[in-house]
Amino acid sequence: MRSKWRKAKLALGLNMCLYVPETADDSNSPSVRSSNGASSTAVRPTTPTPSSSGLRLSRSSSKSQSKKTCAICLMAMKPGQGHAIFTAECSHAFHFHCIAANVKHGNQICPVCRAKWKEIPLQSPNPISKSNPLAGGRSRDDARMATPRRVQPQSSTRLDGSRPDSSLFHGPEPAIFNDDEVLEHHHRSIMEQQHSVSGSMEVRVYPEISEVAKSVSCKDFAVLINLKAPPSAAKSSSSSSRAPVDLVTVLDVSGSMAGTKLALLKRAMGFVIQNLGPFDRLSVIAFSSSARRIFPLRLMTETGKQEALQAVNSLVSNGGTNIAEGLKKGARALIDRKYRNSVSSIMLLSDGQDTYAVTSPNGSCPRGMDYKALLPIEIGNRKNNGNWFPVHAFGFGADHDASNMHSISENSGGTFSFIETETVIQDAFAQCIGGLLSVVVQELSVKVECVHQGLRLGSIKAGSYRVNACPASRTGIISVGDLYADEERNFLVNLDIPVAGISDQMSLLKVKCEYRDPVSKEMITSRNSGEMMILRPQVTAGRTPVVSVEVDRERIRLRAAEAISEARVLAERGDLAAAVSRLETCRHVLSETMSGRAKDPLCTALCTELRETQERMASRQVYEASGRAYVLSGLGSHSWQRATTRGDMSETTRVLQSYQTQSMVDMVNLSQTMSFGNPNSDSSSSLPSSQRNLRQALSFPARPARGDRRKG
Repeated sequence: MRSKWRKAKLALGLNMCLYVPETADDSNSPSVRSSNGASSTAVRPTTPTPSSSGLRLSRSSSKSQSKKTCAICLMAMKPGQGHAIFTAECSHAFHFHCIAANVKHGNQICPVCRAKWKEIPLQSPNPISKSNPLAGGRSRDDARMATPRRVQPQSSTRLDGSRPDSSLFHGPEPAIFNDDEVLEHHHRSIMEQQHSVSGSMEVRVYPEISEVAKSVSCKDFAVLINLKAPPSAAKSSSSSSRAPVDLVTVLDVSGSMAGTKLALLKRAMGFVIQNLGPFDRLSVIAFSSSARRIFPLRLMTETGKQEALQAVNSLVSNGGTNIAEGLKKGARALIDRKYRNSVSSIMLLSDGQDTYAVTSPNGSCPRGMDYKALLPIEIGNRKNNGNWFPVHAFGFGADHDASNMHSISENSGGTFSFIETETVIQDAFAQCIGGLLSVVVQELSVKVECVHQGLRLGSIKAGSYRVNACPASRTGIISVGDLYADEERNFLVNLDIPVAGISDQMSLLKVKCEYRDPVSKEMITSRNSGEMMILRPQVTAGRTPVVSVEVDRERIRLRAAEAISEARVLAERGDLAAAVSRLETCRHVLSETMSGRAKDPLCTALCTELRETQERMASRQVYEASGRAYVLSGLGSHSWQRATTRGDMSETTRVLQSYQTQSMVDMVNLSQTMSFGNPNSDSSSSLPSSQRNLRQALSFPARPARGDRRKG
């Protein structure tokens, strides 16, 4: 009777994925019949070989471990008795034989917290021999349960009909990164057919003053050229009417990124992944002492996003910092690809100095050395057969090398952002992709041509943009490149104006823009309305000329940027007092200008920036910790006339974002209101199912409460 009762309990336990310990009465009954009549061998406790999934042999003798209870069989997980313990990614632990049986019946989620697992205990392809001492006397079939296997995403196919591959970020790295996912040409052709240009480039020209007496010649007469990109035709980042993006993220996972830094980086990457569209592609490069591509260039369909999230979630921190190697692999991901989206870019984040590539003969790491020689030729060479792409660099914390990160971005045509506090990583990424997902103009060049026979170009102040002037100083070409939707550029042209003849008017300039539409691939030529002219009266009757507000605003912007650059040089020499004095003088001059007296918003923002820069040069310690990075980020922003993240994005620094476009603002607002910490919160109930699934897949920490996050 007792033997029959034992058999009934054992059969019930197998059907419910439970383990019933064997008693002495059952020593002659190794197998029982299940409900369907099949023979089942009783699963005994096993001691498999350790694996990276969290499977380990319990050797601890601590009281806390002895008190743990398996959530499946409700029996204690005691050490030292040959019981193998499986610890899942969600940190819950079970007897290996219990959870293996559970998974065998089709369950791939944690019985306790319902988290979906990437790795599960499953049968090994190579059975363990009975003679193997680690097998503990198990049969061949029992020993096969020892090896975990990575879970395949449940989504069945991609757009191209291929099955998801679980070895995308764990398999061997190819020699050539030409395994990028094929673009959907059918969908792309439909997108191009439906695309309609929402507008053309707006070109405006403003003379310094509207009239100059005939008898007067002017040297360095200022003319402002204002360009504004057309608005975006896309209603959202996933709209098929915008230019698709090939984005490569190069992420620092060195030992200093351990803990909260890495967790928040994963959360920020989750935000990026969620906001890419199905025609965008993403690749992920991780670097520490060396670099590795952990995720190839894949379309961000729902399946692609799930795979990308798995790759990001697998990141662990250790080792040194080899930025140059990470950038080389990031560049290869774009150089070796078979197919190309319209927009290509690299996002680089690091919190430390390159401890491998940037060394002098004596082994030290000199600050500010030219980093360009260490980079791939495609980074910084804009004429390399269309392989040029910008690097948007993010310096994280007080220990990163701001000088070299700034050098990387400047040479490539990208931006350098200073992330002062770890909670700002996601907002900084959001601002960047808000721009990248709204590119409406590519390969923009601006041709400036003198009209009047006696005119000559003095100079063209274009920041970091390349200017080519003809030998006769009659024409100049500014190479601008890409523009985001509604983005503006201002260039100040100085002319030498001669004495006028008999005419009462003088034609000064003609401005012509040529650019490529990134969706239709068409080259578009945009001209301003007619020629820019000024009056040349006989006399000005003693009237005081009225200076153009637009020209005055551009002059004070350039003056502030010049003062910050000069202050940086003084600070690097160690003369912080002179640097602060230079900034204070400039702030006083700006307040006395026409724009300053009129409380112009741009002038107010520039004065705020100058005051903030002064505070970050208060001492050598403050300058080393945050001042240098803050200054370089600001100089790059002014030089490219593009928004960057500076400091902690608090209310004080937010007023400095005078180059933000609406798409950037919208993306940052989305980042600041989105919480990944509670997938079941009410705020996620209104999202589409695909976005809710992505939130539930993100095992990242909740967004900290916003407030004053500045470091003291």
